Amino acid sequence: MSSFPPTPEQFAAREPSTRPGTRERRHRPDRRRRFWWSLFYGGLHPRRRRPSRRLADGGFQALDWHGTHLWAASVGILILNVVDAFLTLRLLSVGAVEANPLMALFVSSNVGVFAGLKMAMTGACVILMVLLSGYRFMRVVRVDVILYGILLAYVALIAHEIAMLRQLADAVIL
Repeated sequence: MSSFPPTPEQFAAREPSTRPGTRERRHRPDRRRRFWWSLFYGGLHPRRRRPSRRLADGGFQALDWHGTHLWAASVGILILNVVDAFLTLRLLSVGAVEANPLMALFVSSNVGVFAGLKMAMTGACVILMVLLSGYRFMRVVRVDVILYGILLAYVALIAHEIAMLRQLADAVIL
């Protein structure tokens, strides 16, 4: 009587390459051991450009290929994040106060930790949003639209910080 699914011992007994006296029939090395080559090759030759045809499965549908519009929005957010960090440090040096209580803890103790944490958190969130770009947040708005909203919010934030820097510089001069 056989059980389903087979136990690891039953599976190994059926596998021809694990039986004593048989030789390995594969001639090429295991492609899973070539991580960097697979990552590079998969980036140039993606296979999953659209979600699976089994949409009824309802699970997460990972894609290999995302549109250039998502790349542009992501890079824009990351660049504006760096500009925001520099402007924040400049504003703090002329007398401004950090409004974010979490970041205020780090910027007052170590500027390197502040910058690293800010870049890491933003980068991780952008990657997650690109992965989920085809989904709807709370079944209302698509995640890629939220990504564009964040890009616009960063543009507004940078404009506000530049205006604050001008006001503080004028106040210091007078």
